[in-house]
This record gives sequence, C-alpha cells and structure tokens, in this order.
Amino acid sequence: MFNGPRYTEAEMMARLKFTVGLSLAFTLIGIVFVVLYSLIFVTQPMTQSPNDAKFFELITPIATFLTGILSGIMLGKDAKAEEPPKAPELPPIPTPDPDPVHAEVAPLQTAAADDHHDDHIA
Repeated sequence: MFNGPRYTEAEMMARLKFTVGLSLAFTLIGIVFVVLYSLIFVTQPMTQSPNDAKFFELITPIATFLTGILSGIMLGKDAKAEEPPKAPELPPIPTPDPDPVHAEVAPLQTAAADDHHDDHIA
C-alpha cells in the first residue's frame, strides 16, 4: 500500500510544521477577514450591541494566540540539540629526513625549457 520512500524524522517534522503552520495561518486570515468584513460592510448601530462586544472579546485572544503559535513554529528549532561543529582535522606534519644529503629532489623545469623541447620534436 505504501510503496513510496520512507521519510526521515527530520523530513516528517518539517512536513508537520508546514501543515500546522499553513492551517493556523489560514485560520488567522479567516478571523481577520471576518472581523474586517463585520466592521466595514455590516451596518453598525450607534451603540455596540452586547453580542458584538462578546464576539470581539472572544476573537482578540484567539487571534493573539494564533499569532504567537505561528511565530513559535516559524522561529522554533528542532527538539534535538545540534552538535557543535568539529574543528577540521589537519594532516600530520611530516618529520624531516634524517639524512638530508641523500634526499631526492625533482629536477627543476621551466616553461622556456618545455617550449624549446617541443621545437626539437616537430
């Protein structure tokens, strides 16, 4: 039934954060839209009705809570603490040759010598 690739724990957590964040964002957008619609397009009496007052009392903490949760999801890090980066390992320092008189040295080649060598071959 599930023949697709298995997701790692980090991938599943990223997908969960995305889904929860998206649903909370749409909920917050819906609340803001409903409040703005009720303020702009619905005829308001000169005094606020008790139902409207209770509606705004209820909506204000919900919108604040959703905003805090969304910022926590977006700014939060994984529960696992990341390991500090390790210092790069340096290659071992070669020890000097005990007999420097017999050390092998490559012959010195210059660009002019290589060009002169090509002229004789052609």
